[in-house]
Amino acid sequence: MPNKPSLCLVTPALADANNGNWQTAKRWARHLAGHYRVRLESQWTHGNEDLLLALHARRSAASVAAFAGAHPARGLLLALTGTDLYGDIDHDAAAQRSLALATRLIVLQELGDQAVPERWRDKCRVCFQSTTTRATLDKTRHHLRAVMVGHLREVKSPQTYFDAALRLAQRSDILLDHVGDGLDPKLAEQAQALSAQLPTYRWLGGMPHAAVRARIQRAHVLVHPSRIEGGAHVVMEAVCSGTPVLASRIPGNVGMLGPDYAGYFQPGDAEGLALALQRCRDDPAMLDTLRAQCARRAPLFAPARERDTLLRLCAQSLEMNRDERP
Repeated sequence: MPNKPSLCLVTPALADANNGNWQTAKRWARHLAGHYRVRLESQWTHGNEDLLLALHARRSAASVAAFAGAHPARGLLLALTGTDLYGDIDHDAAAQRSLALATRLIVLQELGDQAVPERWRDKCRVCFQSTTTRATLDKTRHHLRAVMVGHLREVKSPQTYFDAALRLAQRSDILLDHVGDGLDPKLAEQAQALSAQLPTYRWLGGMPHAAVRARIQRAHVLVHPSRIEGGAHVVMEAVCSGTPVLASRIPGNVGMLGPDYAGYFQPGDAEGLALALQRCRDDPAMLDTLRAQCARRAPLFAPARERDTLLRLCAQSLEMNRDERP
């Protein structure tokens, strides 16, 4: 394609953040590279790109406004990635302006559009994120190993995991690993103290992405207790590794795992999480049920599906001028 259109992909997090936004941006740039000349930036700086694809309504608001002002007839896609979808767009004027200016709004799971104000909801399209499939590993029967993957910050609700670990302190056959950087010093201090106190809980700190995937693959179950999620990478990575998930019943998780999934607990419910972990250990049929349900959702997270959806949305936005925007 000698005259490929140009696209600027704006993400508030680059490689040094090692978080979900960066993983999304890196993968999307790879998907689009064969069809567009892609520039990956933390902020749009008055280029002449044919399209802007921005992640996060509030954090990319300056880029969205600048691009729309400079190129009012060009396509502008905005991906709502988590804290903007379930927080900022309710009260932040800059985030709301981003929604108004966008050609298309991309949500990362099938309930995401329900959080968008109705006047902009017809712009929404679902693009499930993707990951590679890993072989399902045989797991020891001597214990159950759970893993939580998430940087230590309040929105990920590590306190729920801490409290569940304390409730399970007498269960030497239930081991809880915790992967993530200590972004909140108080939560990091708690994690460190709990590691010293409980032989069944380990805070492993931050890890490279490949090492994290290996931990998920080896665990019996992934625990994902977040209060807010746009569509968590670790959930799909577990699903595509044959590792069942125990997740908080929030829209971002239900939109990935489905409304009838059997592995939910209420947000912040440490007792509910502890009981679910005990059931996974004591009733082998529970893990089998969760694994089968995850396997049915796995095709949603195929790389080809994500690539095709993204390319279709970009092509549609490339064709739309400002007067045609919904």
